[in-house]
Parts: sequence; structure tokens; C-alpha cells
Amino acid sequence: MANHKSALKRIRQSEKKRLRNRYYHKTARTALKGLRNEEDKKVATEQLPLVISLLDKLVKKNIIHKNKAANLKSKLTKHVNKLA
Repeated sequence: MANHKSALKRIRQSEKKRLRNRYYHKTARTALKGLRNEEDKKVATEQLPLVISLLDKLVKKNIIHKNKAANLKSKLTKHVNKLA
């Protein structure tokens, strides 16, 4: 365990950030899963901008890499366009 006051503070801060990042990442994964399982094109078209916005926010907060977000957005857009 850390002995310095600053190290103890750093441990507290990093744990808070870890939990916050985990929450945002899990929320995004749930939204992605919901959009992937959507069968109705109208509903999927409404959900797509919200999910894309969520991914962009994760990139901005350095939770996921920008290329991963771009790949996910591309795949989701293809999926929505393919729905009948």
C-alpha cells in the first residue's frame, strides 16, 4: 500500500475514474446491442444518431479509440441501411 498522501489520493482518483469509465463503456455496449438486435428500420434509424453520439462522447473522454468508434459506426450504419 502507498505511504505518501499524494499516492493515496491518486489511488482514490483513479478508482473513481475507473468506475466512471466502466459505467460509460457498459452503457454504450448495451446501446450497441440494442441497435444490432433491432429489426424495425424506422426505430433503428431513430436510434442510430443517438448511438453515434454516444460513441463520439466515449472517444472524447478517451474511453475507446477513435478508430474503433469509426469501425462501429460504419458497421451500425451498414446494418441499419440493410434493414428492410
